[in-house]
Amino acid sequence: MNENATAGPDAQSALCRVFLVDDHAVFRSGVRAELADEPGLHVVGEAGTVADSITAITRLRPDVVLLDVHMPAGGGVSVLRGVTETLGDDVPVFLALSVSDAAEDVIATIRAGARGYVTKTIDGRELADAVRRVADGDAVFSPRLAGFVLDSFTGKSSVPEPALDPELDSLTRRELEVLRLLARGYTYREIAEELFISIKTVETHASNVLRKTQQSNRNALTRWAATRHIG
Repeated sequence: MNENATAGPDAQSALCRVFLVDDHAVFRSGVRAELADEPGLHVVGEAGTVADSITAITRLRPDVVLLDVHMPAGGGVSVLRGVTETLGDDVPVFLALSVSDAAEDVIATIRAGARGYVTKTIDGRELADAVRRVADGDAVFSPRLAGFVLDSFTGKSSVPEPALDPELDSLTRRELEVLRLLARGYTYREIAEELFISIKTVETHASNVLRKTQQSNRNALTRWAATRHIG
């Protein structure tokens, strides 16, 4: 059934446009299939890396982003920060969809700007309902997770503040993209071609990355990136 094929402009404008972020393609396919027949929801895109997610979300401007928490290169929090850095107040609503129900993951993701947090044990109909609710302005949590957030913001939580990585957090979206390609062994020329920028701009970004991460050369930077699963 393809209701969108015959829907008029008013029906199209009423659709909640959803974007999927998860580093497992099979899982993304499953979520897309679950939401395909849900009325009022339309998956407009998906991505499996932090950098690709930021680029696509800022281009497509979905209404709701379903966000994986644990991904290489900073995970869901890095996606949130990157999109916010680019779009400012005009950001979509983020709903975390994670296998983790750990208090520290919930708190860190909500503090970064997510509107809700549900676990991957949720079924398709419940997930669709959660998407609609956050799109309408509600905060949505899987059972017991809301308590973590409440305790955190009332100062009653025993969970420590999420660990920060100041050097990684200091990088801009473009610098993170350059870092990832450097860690993969790309030359400056190859990076320039991949990102559609000049070699001189690549050199500037690379210099900034070295300075911000406090690494002395490219070999040291590659080792530093590997310890953070960047590449």
